[in-house]
Amino acid sequence: MRKHLLLLLMAVGYSAVQAQELYMPRNIRNAYTAGTRDKSGHPGAKYWQNKGNYDIQIKLSPPSRTVHGTESIQYTNNSPDSLKLLWIRMNTNLHKTNAPRDGYHSSDFLTDGVTIDKFVYNGQELKFNNDVGTVGYIRLPTPITPNGGAKIEITWHYDLSKESGREGMIDSTTAFAAYAYPRVSVYDDYNGWDDLPHTDRAEFYNDFNDYTVAVTVPKNFVVWGTGNLLNAPEVLQPEVAAKLKASYTADNTINIASLQDMLGHKVTKQQDYNTWKFEAKHITDVVYGISDHYVWDASSSVLDTATGLRCSVQAAYNDTAVDFHHSVDFGRKSLAWFSNHWPGVKYPYPVMTAFQGYADMEYPMMVNDNTVGDNMYFAKLVQDHEMAHTYFPFYMGINETRYAFMDEGWATTFEYLIGIADVGKAKADKFYQRFRVSYYTKDPSTEEDQPIISMSTQVSGMGYGSNSYGKASLSYLALKDLLGDEDFKKALHVYMDTWHGKHPIPWDYFNIMNTATGKNLNWFWNNWFFSNNYIDLLVAGVKNNAVTIKNVGGFAIPFDMEVTDESGEKRQFHYTPAVWQKNAKEVVIQVPGKSAIKEVSVDGGLFMDATPKDNSWKK
Repeated sequence: MRKHLLLLLMAVGYSAVQAQELYMPRNIRNAYTAGTRDKSGHPGAKYWQNKGNYDIQIKLSPPSRTVHGTESIQYTNNSPDSLKLLWIRMNTNLHKTNAPRDGYHSSDFLTDGVTIDKFVYNGQELKFNNDVGTVGYIRLPTPITPNGGAKIEITWHYDLSKESGREGMIDSTTAFAAYAYPRVSVYDDYNGWDDLPHTDRAEFYNDFNDYTVAVTVPKNFVVWGTGNLLNAPEVLQPEVAAKLKASYTADNTINIASLQDMLGHKVTKQQDYNTWKFEAKHITDVVYGISDHYVWDASSSVLDTATGLRCSVQAAYNDTAVDFHHSVDFGRKSLAWFSNHWPGVKYPYPVMTAFQGYADMEYPMMVNDNTVGDNMYFAKLVQDHEMAHTYFPFYMGINETRYAFMDEGWATTFEYLIGIADVGKAKADKFYQRFRVSYYTKDPSTEEDQPIISMSTQVSGMGYGSNSYGKASLSYLALKDLLGDEDFKKALHVYMDTWHGKHPIPWDYFNIMNTATGKNLNWFWNNWFFSNNYIDLLVAGVKNNAVTIKNVGGFAIPFDMEVTDESGEKRQFHYTPAVWQKNAKEVVIQVPGKSAIKEVSVDGGLFMDATPKDNSWKK
């Protein structure tokens, strides 16, 4: 299919494009004025972010659901402000009876939440008010000065919920301990303290911290988690530790522990309790899963054939989960593909573990996925989506709470692109259309057409889902079509190279892509992110072989046009979103050739039309 771009119709003076300034909320504008962010899309000369060094000890003893923890946090205030209070985030308080939640849960979801037993600030014990939700503050006797620091020591306990969501009990002796520790909430340059409550739908926003974590569990329990396992010989039987070590350079799946091994108490050292020690640097969170009967597989993924760079790929699952027996093989291939194709950035961490649970959720170096039986295509797709989140939000430090489209949209896009490599474009397209686009584009309700830029906490239901996943992904694929694969990937790499380990916001993305491409794409950003547009083209008519297409919905989408002339010849043309740059509502396409046009049809492909019946014209 050949590209047929009408340069004359698309030509736009630079000054006209430049005039399309992007709406910017006052708090965001203040950050640019203060010099912490720059209109070039780069961090400003005065950019800063705070950091914590966490030393955490956690103890679990299933079937008891109680988690006991102590931690020491060395918190560094890199901001220009004196911090007179600290906001402490405890997301497992979502389980409190009176906590605000976005949906219904059974009584098995409810607990008493987190109790902070002791809170010490720079050696001085303070009283912490436990009558709070998922985030609460404590006033400090002395402020943390700019470029200063503080030592915070916390002792706490809480019960894991019987009903597992993103965390909780999987069964009576399997637990997934996510968000298991109180943490200092983010203090940033555009909002100050992040005091938005976690209400279950919108996800998370965390600082980049350094972690050393010790998880103490009874013998015969294995711990999987974020970071490098530092003491395998201390907690595993010698032959098991040897198999784990061999898996770090293996090209095939090694069964580290079978169900029989676990039930036969042949896996861990046999002292009453074992303490599993992990370390992770400059990462946004840590999470740990434990079980006394989960099967354990492992291998490695070659991320860079030139250097031999590898990462460990592991899986922990119930032996009855048919799909999880293939999880390590899926993971090792997918991480290599992500590293070398899309996004084409090397997987940045030493390990990735797939843990069988109920969440279908991503965490740094871990995913928690439900089993889907013998549907291997869907099992791999779900795991791919969650593993793709490595890049967004974790590598890139996205504020998912406010801007879910900055991570879910990219994971959805990478899920689709690796699907093409796995099963071919036709099948990947069909699934993407059915699972990500079809319901949205057929649903005329108001919430579907809210601007993507809307804060994720301010939309709900399909408004949240479509903005975060389908519409956002379509915007990235539309830009890919507009720029071409090579330029799109180059610009994406500039964005990721510039902002990884930091906290980009949407305007940083818009600006850095403008800079990286050398184009002012504000017309595109306005069209896709700041509008109430949807997808709806209409073939209005043909006159003298000039085809008029109206963009009723307004989104600047790519599309294919098939033309049949009086001689019966069929020709196909592809148009990128650039055709809508001058006039987003209508384009007139002069089709070359002397034979009169008899029939015209347009097809957006993935960009499914709200009213496909008017996408064709016959003489």
